[in-house]
Amino acid sequence: MQCDRRMFVGATGTAFAALLSSGCARFVGNPSGSLLASPYGPLVPDPAGLLDLPEGFSYRVISQLGSSMSDGGTVPDRADGMGCFDLGDGSIALVRNHELKVDHAASGKLSEGFDRNDSGEILPGGTTNLILDAKTLKVKGEFRTLAGTIRNCAGGVTPWGTWLTCEEDVTRAGDGVERDHGWVFEVPADANGLVDPVPLKAMGRFNHEAACVDPATGVVYMTEDRDDSLLYRFIPEVPGELRRGGKLQALIATSIADSRNWFRPSMAPGSWAAVSWVDIDNVESPQDDLRSRGAAMGATLFARGEGIHMGDGELYFCCTSGGVRKLGQIFRLSLDEKGEQLQLFFESSDPTQFHYGDNLTVAPNGHLIVCEDQSGDVSTNHLRGITPAGDAYPLGWLKAETELAGACWSPDGTTLFVNAYSPTTTLAITGPWLN
Repeated sequence: MQCDRRMFVGATGTAFAALLSSGCARFVGNPSGSLLASPYGPLVPDPAGLLDLPEGFSYRVISQLGSSMSDGGTVPDRADGMGCFDLGDGSIALVRNHELKVDHAASGKLSEGFDRNDSGEILPGGTTNLILDAKTLKVKGEFRTLAGTIRNCAGGVTPWGTWLTCEEDVTRAGDGVERDHGWVFEVPADANGLVDPVPLKAMGRFNHEAACVDPATGVVYMTEDRDDSLLYRFIPEVPGELRRGGKLQALIATSIADSRNWFRPSMAPGSWAAVSWVDIDNVESPQDDLRSRGAAMGATLFARGEGIHMGDGELYFCCTSGGVRKLGQIFRLSLDEKGEQLQLFFESSDPTQFHYGDNLTVAPNGHLIVCEDQSGDVSTNHLRGITPAGDAYPLGWLKAETELAGACWSPDGTTLFVNAYSPTTTLAITGPWLN
């Protein structure tokens, strides 16, 4: 199922082409995982007390919890994963997840959605789309695009202009809801209201976190937020048409049964392992046992797989609590047609260096940008940069008592969008990004 990479990317539009170009730098990995002084300079205290940034950088708030939306509702809480798209008419779209549970209040009356609670109310989780002027970043529209889901955590952009939103929840029908959960849903960037909520069941039912798509093949790679998670890939029957089904597989790193390094370190930072894949059956998994069945067939264990990002011929993903000190790891998967390989690119050795990485993206200069999501004292959550040499540095410090999430770039690479999780605050950060 190979196709020409340039032909596939050319058919996707400028938003995804810009995303691909942001991941072209080749990382080497740093066994020491050292802390580097920021190449942008020290962080400057924010007079508003929200987000410290280096000198010359600034942010603006473009959306906040409770603000009126153009569909008559209000902005929901718990803004998490997010993707940015070029709509081709001088506008860009942000598609934003809301990680709301069954018992959370909906923002306004919802009349349509995937599922209801025992009281007959539409579940509050889902997505919102923000339409912005590409030059001024003025909000031109903001509205619900998916409702009735649970804990829409992260997701990923597709080459065909949609957002894959993932449920980090495996509630069963009858447990306060009418339908099973644990699915991926697809939301078009150019939607103008609520979309048909079709669960992509062939992509598996598990505690989904994030997804990314290889534009050369249409294969979708997915992370799972569990202490004993796997890395999955979905090979569609028809690239770009996920509803038509496909095959689900889990990654096997040769001689690495457990990549977490918790009990007996088995993978050194900077090291590589050859990769193969094992087919997973019964993917609708009523017992929520995909990971245990996959591990029994040799699939490699990861520590809370979270954010994932596709570069050019390689992808990167965070494992929030991985590593000898359980502070976090970042893996790189090379998709070379001659043989895929997995690298433990980064492992934190100090909480001041990097602590619980979650969503991540790649900057136009090739640096990784990672959102921290610490438990406990969340006032220390940072935006972390990691250089191609594998050195971590502080890029921003969120002063609010919440996490950072949803980092993504404008198509022209000048603006970094990011969410403060709760209360929902979506920010646009500009500054002298390194070339």
